[in-house]
Formats: sequence, structure tokens, C-alpha cells
Amino acid sequence: MSLADVGSEVGSSVGSATEALRAALGDRRPRVAITMGSGLGGLGARIEDPIEIPYTELPAWPLTTVVGHAGKVVAGTLGGVAVLGLSGRVHVYEGAETARAIFYVRVLEELEVPILFLSNAAGAIHPTFAPGDLMLISDHINMMFRSPLIGPVHEGEQRFPDLSDPYDPELRSIVRETALELGVGLQEGVYAAMHGPAYETPAEIRMLERFGADAVGMSTVPEVIAARAGGIRCVAVSCLTNYAAGVTSEPLDHEEVLEVTVQVQDDFERLVAGSIARFE
Repeated sequence: MSLADVGSEVGSSVGSATEALRAALGDRRPRVAITMGSGLGGLGARIEDPIEIPYTELPAWPLTTVVGHAGKVVAGTLGGVAVLGLSGRVHVYEGAETARAIFYVRVLEELEVPILFLSNAAGAIHPTFAPGDLMLISDHINMMFRSPLIGPVHEGEQRFPDLSDPYDPELRSIVRETALELGVGLQEGVYAAMHGPAYETPAEIRMLERFGADAVGMSTVPEVIAARAGGIRCVAVSCLTNYAAGVTSEPLDHEEVLEVTVQVQDDFERLVAGSIARFE
């Protein structure tokens, strides 16, 4: 099946998933969607008046296989703001074409959700960043060498979206101010997206550092590209869970990633909740 065919097939499934989710939401109209991935798995417990919809109950919804991703939608309010929490999402390295990795973004477009707050786990490249830091993403480098927009234009999306500011400056400013007021340490930098699932080599990390990357991960960029094409404002924070390959002599281990996300979970959740309460 060609990429265009995959995109067309996924596009036809978005409508049925949207209708099922809209029916489950009833009169709820989420203003902010949150990807509750690594480091934010517990955020769902902070959502008030919640309803939970497993992805298995939404037609054609791509199912994640990653440990720590629950696979459900949690809708309710956070800081007085109507939110839609996405507990886990499918990644390109799980065998999904980019059209499936952005499936949930297309659903958000159909639901007319105006803001998407993304989270991810990433490896620290910048010499002053360390595991346990949170990093506000200022820009990204797409090292997946593929675009989720290849194929037919999805209705309502721009064919050639402007990515001069993929991460909304106003929303980023709110996150910075919230971090300062809460006393949560926050770095800021450029995120490089690799498709994985193998961790990068030291040579690749040296290359990314020279390209201007401060952290590296395996998600987020396809979703942001699709969201911006659909007019959704984006902001994203990385949980730096490990040093990137070659920064230290220690081997990389996914168990370490999970351990660090638990350690920073409270600060991460407070930052997201506090920021969303100020979004307009």
C-alpha cells in the first residue's frame, strides 16, 4: 500500500473515531488536549469530573504498545479548563506510518480543539542539561526524514503550513512564567526527532549537537507538523530522562527512562496543570 493509500485509509477512519468520541463526550467541549506520555502518566488523576474512554472503544484508533502508555482518553477539567487527556499515543517505531501516528491530531481537528500540549521523554544533549530536567521545546529538527502531510490534503489543513513558530510563543511564555512561579526548574531548547526504536549512536549525537539540537527523542514532531497544518496551537515539554549516547560512558536503558519520569512526575504535572489554567 502506498503512502497516499495509507493516508486515504486513515483519513476515512478519522470520521468514525471522531463521531464515537464526540458521542462519549456529550456536551463537553475540550479546549486543550494533552498527550500524557512519559512523565505525565499520572496527570489523569488530577483531571476533575473525568470520563475515561479506552482506545479500544474508538473505531480504528491506533493502539500503543509502549510500557507506561495506558491507551485511553480522559476528559474533564484541569484548573477550570476543559481538557482531553490522551494517555499514550502510537509511535512511528511501533510500525505505524506517520498518518497513523498523527491519527489523534486529525481527530482533534475534527473536534475543533484549539490547543495541544505535548509531552515526551528525551535524551539530554546540551552540556548543561541533565536527567530529571524539564525542557520547554522552542523549535525542532525533523530527523525522521518523513512528513505526516505526504499524500492527499486532509480537509481543513494547509498544503504548505508555515513552521516559523511551530511552538506557540504566547503559550511558551505562559509555561515559562508558570515554572518560575511554581519553583519548577525549566530548561529550553531544540528537540531533534529520530524514528527509533534503537537509541542513537555517539556519532549521531555529535552530529545532532552540531546541528543545534539540545535533546533527542522519538515522537512529537509529526504531531506538531500535522497540528500546525490544521490550525492547532502547540506547546511541548520534554522530560529529560537520560544523557544521550556518548555524553557519558553509561549504557542507555529504557528502565532508566521510566525511573526518572517517576522522580519528576509531580513537578511535571504541576507545571502542565498550572500552565493550562492560564491558557486563553
